[in-house]
Amino acid sequence: MKSLNRKIEKFCYNHPHFGIPNFMLIYIIVSAVVYLLCQMDTTYTFYSLLYFHPGLILRGQIWRLVTWIFMPAHDSLIFEAIFLLFYYSIGSTVQSHMGTAKFTIYYLLGVVISVVYGFLTYYAFRSPVILSATFLNLSLFFVYATLYPENKVLLFFFIPIKVKWLAYFDAAYYVYQMVRMFIAGDVATGLFPLIAVLNFLIFFGDYLIGRLRRQAPRYSPNVINFKKAAREEKRKVDAQPYRHKCAVCGRTDVSNPELEFRYCSRCEGYHCFCMDHINNHVHFKQ
Repeated sequence: MKSLNRKIEKFCYNHPHFGIPNFMLIYIIVSAVVYLLCQMDTTYTFYSLLYFHPGLILRGQIWRLVTWIFMPAHDSLIFEAIFLLFYYSIGSTVQSHMGTAKFTIYYLLGVVISVVYGFLTYYAFRSPVILSATFLNLSLFFVYATLYPENKVLLFFFIPIKVKWLAYFDAAYYVYQMVRMFIAGDVATGLFPLIAVLNFLIFFGDYLIGRLRRQAPRYSPNVINFKKAAREEKRKVDAQPYRHKCAVCGRTDVSNPELEFRYCSRCEGYHCFCMDHINNHVHFKQ
């Protein structure tokens, strides 16, 4: 994944004008128009022209390679509007962070992976898998949660909750849908949520692994031995007899024979200091 990411970064650097500016705004507008046309078409003729079907694509209906991503996910106007606004909010933020070129590649790669999976399952099971942009768009939320885990959003418009907790809920929803499809015997559809996040794993897998490693640091034997040797050396020095020991830094005339030591006349009692601290210490008071 590292080599692929480097190639993508290099391509984006060499082609700064590649991509679709305001990608999510265009996507939301087209999706809203498609939703309204589907709602007005009581015969479902328009809807039947959009969904993904490898057999019909091979017969010349190549627009189905793309139109399935604009199909409405909900019949309710309210829910559809909420989800579209949500996609636009997180998608535009992610595009601003990643850049137009990289964001376009990210989304298009998700579409290509989904289409390839659709063709493979079609030839394997002889029936078209139902592709939906719901999981593909929700994978954008994983990206947003990875980039801004501590940001807060208003759940149901009034409950503040951190993005990372919603990402965990999103992951649980993915697992739930997969298990539900597996129980129903639809393995091809059950695997699709996992396929829909492959682009996220390709782009951010190394980053997530790096964060996990930083959260659980492991010290090499060399570091451990160094610390052990330092403690042992300090113990040996402290065990040696000495005449003078600095009350600030703890150095003695044995560990540092090159140092000179003096007693402070302003401290109450007899307190010895090295030349570095004789004039730079807090005076002892009884």
